[in-house]
Amino acid sequence: MKSKKFLSLLVLIIVNILNINYSYSIQPDVFIQSTVNRTSEALKNKSTKEQKIEELKVIASETVDIRGIGLYALGSYKKDITKDQKQKYHLLFEQYFLKSFASRLAEYSNPKIEVKSKKKLNKNYTMVESVLIATEKRPEIKIDWRVYTKDPNNLMIRDLIIEGLSLARTQKEEFSSIIESNNGDINFLFKNLKEFSNK
Repeated sequence: MKSKKFLSLLVLIIVNILNINYSYSIQPDVFIQSTVNRTSEALKNKSTKEQKIEELKVIASETVDIRGIGLYALGSYKKDITKDQKQKYHLLFEQYFLKSFASRLAEYSNPKIEVKSKKKLNKNYTMVESVLIATEKRPEIKIDWRVYTKDPNNLMIRDLIIEGLSLARTQKEEFSSIIESNNGDINFLFKNLKEFSNK
């Protein structure tokens, strides 16, 4: 009887150790390399472009902080909108982001990205440096990934900086231009996002 209890206890301890090791936070550079490897595999598939887009959307949903990027892209306008408008915006932005991201990336047959280094900016952010390997058709491209690390067990991508150009900042400037050119009416931004998603 004692041996059975001891065996049960030993199994319980081993399971707990395995769980601790499994849940241990992944490093930002490993997270990015894993993400780009998943993306590369999705693009290497001989499936249709539509199937690739759907798979890329899943990867983005799991690894990118779409909500956080959306709020950043809205800039100061996020302070002036109602709760209902904010909910509508989050839905429209997610649809817009996933379609834009997946459609553009699906054009690549097999992008090879190699992670080079990482730099901890503060307790909430780490910058991961990588390069898109050169081919006969394109030069090497430098890509930096801004990774949100506040929750070490749930790392999320907050921005991509391609050859020094921040995609999140570019998005923010584009949205601001749309709103400002329409007398500060955010509904014109909603309309643009919806039209793009429905194409």
